[in-house]
Amino acid sequence: MVHLYRNNGYNIALDVDSGSVHVIDDLVYELISLLKQDRSVPDDVITEHFSGRYTADEIGEALGEVRTLEKNGQLFAQDIYHGAVLDFRKRQTVVKALCLHIAHDCNLACEYCFAEEGEYHGRRALMSFEVGKKALDFLVANSGNRRNLEVDFFGGEPLMNFRVVQDLVAYGRKLEKENDKHFRFTLTTNGVLLNDEIMEFCNAEMDNVVMSLDGRREVHDRMRPFRNGKGSYDLIVPKFRKFAAQRKALGKQYYIRGTFTHYNLDFAADVLHFADLGFDQLSMEPVVAPADAPYAIRPEDIPVIREQYDILAREMIRREKEGRGFTFFHFMIDLSGGPCVYKRLSGCGSGTEYLAVTPWGDLYPCHQFVGNKDFLLGNVEEGIRRTDLVDTFKCCNVYSRKECTECFARYYCSGGCSANSYNFHGRIDAVYEIGCELERKRVECAIMIKAALADIE
Repeated sequence: MVHLYRNNGYNIALDVDSGSVHVIDDLVYELISLLKQDRSVPDDVITEHFSGRYTADEIGEALGEVRTLEKNGQLFAQDIYHGAVLDFRKRQTVVKALCLHIAHDCNLACEYCFAEEGEYHGRRALMSFEVGKKALDFLVANSGNRRNLEVDFFGGEPLMNFRVVQDLVAYGRKLEKENDKHFRFTLTTNGVLLNDEIMEFCNAEMDNVVMSLDGRREVHDRMRPFRNGKGSYDLIVPKFRKFAAQRKALGKQYYIRGTFTHYNLDFAADVLHFADLGFDQLSMEPVVAPADAPYAIRPEDIPVIREQYDILAREMIRREKEGRGFTFFHFMIDLSGGPCVYKRLSGCGSGTEYLAVTPWGDLYPCHQFVGNKDFLLGNVEEGIRRTDLVDTFKCCNVYSRKECTECFARYYCSGGCSANSYNFHGRIDAVYEIGCELERKRVECAIMIKAALADIE
């Protein structure tokens, strides 16, 4: 499969199955387009087809380039991975990451919150140190030979249970030495409770910190107010700026992570607002919400959103040229290496390698399934009981979804989010169509940015 597109003055050919990307002129673009329709067209017929607009030498050179790329497996390459999925259920997996719901409680009342202000369809609760210890013990016991393990402190708002966060990190460091493991801790916060003590601790212990901020003041305060209706922007932005500056100086990772909705389809302005505040590691996610929610992304919004990604991509290139560039999570793409084939085919590993843990120790495939008893896998004391569910999640891959087999972005999104699939279609092996549309556009923009920056170099 070859995907051809034009963006920001670049003609780009993505050979899907080899991963090769080619920036090409108009003639080669048209030639590949012709061959996509019929690979058996003889060279003399091709020459005749283009002879009215191009010279014989130009056509011959273009043909030579295309035939060489084909011969080298960089154009019209064959899919060599399809057979690999047959072994997915048999493939032994180990748990490598936990999302610890350290607090099923929150001090904000975000309108779009899938966790119901931290309650997750249940009750407010804080994880005890004992439950957290058992979760880390479970992770070590089920991690096999994998040395590097990941633990995300999540909520609700995890800083509402900060003492337990500190104690669990200390316990994790003890487990590292005893079991020859390495924990990569991360924390996601709304920033309300951030202070110097917490920043100092996170700078010492957290490999990454995700800070939730939706953009301009009016955008953020509309969707992320306190429970009394007052906006939270003015309180958290100074804290986030201080925290990000500290982490940048230390060479530590962080993300400013926003959510855009139907209310701010001009979200590129919000991302650039982040950059203008001095943040340089940015993410902006489309809200995923029931179709009848007033803030939900609608099919008719897609053309506007696609245009916003183009606006953002062009501005990122301009700022990079000026020496004030920033990273945008959805435009980060590795064309020379990237994840292993299993990761490319099966995605995040929810339900198999990645699990969520509730405050009372129940195990779910990921944070978005928490509270749905149909997806309760087990608990940290007894381990996984629903091995049948684990096998079902193992079989979620780009070949189990018909739509993915026909999509050029399949090796970049790896089939998309199983939770979104379930929430919109009642099964984990479907696709969330709006998400697919946006992912395809993001991949196109990410590749175009690579081409533009290669020109600068």
